[in-house]
Amino acid sequence: MNAKANNKIDQIQKTAELVQAAQRGDRAALGDLFIQYEKTIYAIAFRRLGNPSEAQELVQEVFMRAMQKIDQLRVPAAFGGWIRQITVRMAINRISRRHAVFSMEPDYLEATLLGGDTPEHGLMASEKQTQVRDGMARLRDMDRDTLEAFYMHGHSLAEMSHHFEAPIGTIKRRLHIARKRLAEQVPELATV
Repeated sequence: MNAKANNKIDQIQKTAELVQAAQRGDRAALGDLFIQYEKTIYAIAFRRLGNPSEAQELVQEVFMRAMQKIDQLRVPAAFGGWIRQITVRMAINRISRRHAVFSMEPDYLEATLLGGDTPEHGLMASEKQTQVRDGMARLRDMDRDTLEAFYMHGHSLAEMSHHFEAPIGTIKRRLHIARKRLAEQVPELATV
């Protein structure tokens, strides 16, 4: 074997020894594992999440989870792959919990959310809000609940799927239909 292969084997063996020590309750061994894998875990988290501070948060969460579950690792030499899998799963979970982002026409957004500089803008915004509230009140319960969950409460499609006990595809279809029905109730929204 060449020196590179020997070095890799030594590294795996040292990691396995640290894992075994951590499984026996050695907190210093856990700290050494953290130091050894922190950059790798951060790189995976950042690549998945695209946000440095969120990736750093995830690194902390991953190591907390690893500390809690390290006794379940049967093959100590497999620690590297095990902790990478934890990172990937936790990143996916974090992404699925993110709130949905939606877009609007700039004029509508300014009039309804940011307010205007003139009393006319304020009056128009108030009128639109009243129209939307009235339109929502005329919708069927399922349409209203779907729109409120997504737009007013900021729930993600995954959260709505769990809450309404329906597949994400069904939730998307319900949102599409509910938007159409609201636009029928409030024609001024049809251009939004």
